[in-house]
Amino acid sequence: MLSQRPHYKHLSQKWTARSKALREKLWEKHKASLEWLVGNSKQLAVGSLGGLLLLAGPSAPLLPKEPLLIASSETKRDVDVTFSLISDLSKTLPSTVRPLTVGEENRIADTLSRAFNLSVTPELDRKRLNRSYGLIGLEQHLARYPGDTMYSHFDTQEEAEEHWADGMAPGLGAWRYFAPSKEQMTEEDKLREKYYLAVQTFLVPDYNSRVTEYRDFFKFRKMLIVNPQNGRAMVVVIGDAGPAEWTGKHLGGSPEVMKYLEREDGAKRGPVIYFFIDDPDDIIPLGPIVQKQNAYG
Repeated sequence: MLSQRPHYKHLSQKWTARSKALREKLWEKHKASLEWLVGNSKQLAVGSLGGLLLLAGPSAPLLPKEPLLIASSETKRDVDVTFSLISDLSKTLPSTVRPLTVGEENRIADTLSRAFNLSVTPELDRKRLNRSYGLIGLEQHLARYPGDTMYSHFDTQEEAEEHWADGMAPGLGAWRYFAPSKEQMTEEDKLREKYYLAVQTFLVPDYNSRVTEYRDFFKFRKMLIVNPQNGRAMVVVIGDAGPAEWTGKHLGGSPEVMKYLEREDGAKRGPVIYFFIDDPDDIIPLGPIVQKQNAYG
């Protein structure tokens, strides 16, 4: 037995080094997600992929050295489902932000449809955008009706304080106002402006020869937008056209969209996935959406 101890010691050292390399790799790939989970959850679940990722990372004071206790089975499921989505998306998304291939789009559409129990697709009515994976940037608030200003734009003081600095765009959205007047503005009109995207409709192939057709199709079209690095998702609408190609960005999001997706780094930009939602009966509400608890088994 004594002669075998060096062998066991060698295996132990080899396993320790392998485990450390794995933790470092996972930390590097999912750093943003880990920081968000640790910063926003007082009691994180540990189980399956979630437990593995919450091990101490290299020079990562935010991560606990030992697994945190499970507060509830619901919390554990939330973390597991989130990391399952992140993991599934990472298997398909390219390492650089580029237009996806048809095969990549189809696999991601299947993943998102299953995760959120929606009919998610990169193409609808034989129409598609110039891309479905790109860099999003911050947009300003849009005037919802004639006379709407920053002083009338928010329902609560808390909202005003949170988003006042984002300002209001000097011009109107691609489809002008969301409502003809303040008195005629509905809750749906409010939500459409609150959760809007600006997408590059003008870069769609043959757009200039089918302007009216595409304009009517894209107007307030529902989309699912996902931050693939933390799993946060929203149901939004196309409310504007842009940004210009020279900006290096591929789409824009309202201040509320950017804040929820946590795409507010120093440059207020980052990669997102955005696909159409097939909702002919208009029953899917706008705003944040969470994954199904049973989406991954």
